[in-house]
Amino acid sequence: MTRRELDAAGVTDPDLRAAYTQCRLLNARHGRTYFLATRLMPVERRCAVHALYGFARWADDIVDDLDRRQPAEQRDRLLRLLESDLAQGLRTGRGNEPVVKAVADTAERYAIDPQLFADFMASMRSDLSVTDYPTHAHLRAYMHGSAAVIGLQMLPVLGTVVPREEAAPHAAALGEAFQLTNFLRDVGEDLDRGRVYLAADLLAAHGVDRPLLEWSRRTGRRDPRIRAAFIAAEAMIRGVYREAEPGIAILDPRTRPCIRTAYLLYQGILDAIAADDYAVLHRRSVVARRRRARTAAAGVARVLAARVCPRPPCPPPTVRGAVAGREGSDR
Repeated sequence: MTRRELDAAGVTDPDLRAAYTQCRLLNARHGRTYFLATRLMPVERRCAVHALYGFARWADDIVDDLDRRQPAEQRDRLLRLLESDLAQGLRTGRGNEPVVKAVADTAERYAIDPQLFADFMASMRSDLSVTDYPTHAHLRAYMHGSAAVIGLQMLPVLGTVVPREEAAPHAAALGEAFQLTNFLRDVGEDLDRGRVYLAADLLAAHGVDRPLLEWSRRTGRRDPRIRAAFIAAEAMIRGVYREAEPGIAILDPRTRPCIRTAYLLYQGILDAIAADDYAVLHRRSVVARRRRARTAAAGVARVLAARVCPRPPCPPPTVRGAVAGREGSDR
């Protein structure tokens, strides 16, 4: 199936094919919900989605260093090396890391604004020193680079039936909604890494602070104030989903099923959190396999229906000549 995706995307250079394949493996291994939705994309656009996810995951893993083997100074050095490699890749089409080669190729093919990648790297750097956010406004400033820009990077790949700037606010909101869902689901794991991604003002409104969260995580005991804060966080996140939802209808009809499925699957995580009575400090809430399968099946039905739709007036841009001119080089 990887070969089919690469062939459909017109990726012929062996080195570049290997780079895209690595990104796909990262997506399949770490982005279960995201990867499932990606399977509903038109085959020729899946490589681009894998590249965007793979690069973001690579940078995120440097920051998190899940095995805690690297001190902050070393992670900062690795992140800056990646940032330099990315800048060169976006400028020349050549990168050292496979994820950079793939994402630079995708950025060129779909004319993705380089500033979106710069904003992403700025948020990744902040994760090395910032461990909490006093207000939701501070959190949103961080999420512009860590989440909203991901939605904006995806928009040229997805295509729209309206001018792209009309869809941009909804795409940014969807990126934020997905990340906020992960923040609530992973609050216990993030706390273990010394971070709290729920805004302190939201927590404080219910009498919760970091020491109370740490006590609950450490002892396994629950507190009604924490539950109330998590319920409020869930309500806030669902509001962001409502901001994002109108954007799905203005995407290319052939990519709508993918985004609709991701939209439903990620909201399913919130449903699972509620079903677990907001015990996210103590266990990870997951969407039941049966529900995931039903949602994916509905997405497949939408894909089949979309195949009879005409192509939209604003298809995703490509720069085929420039790409073809470099394939076969030492990229």
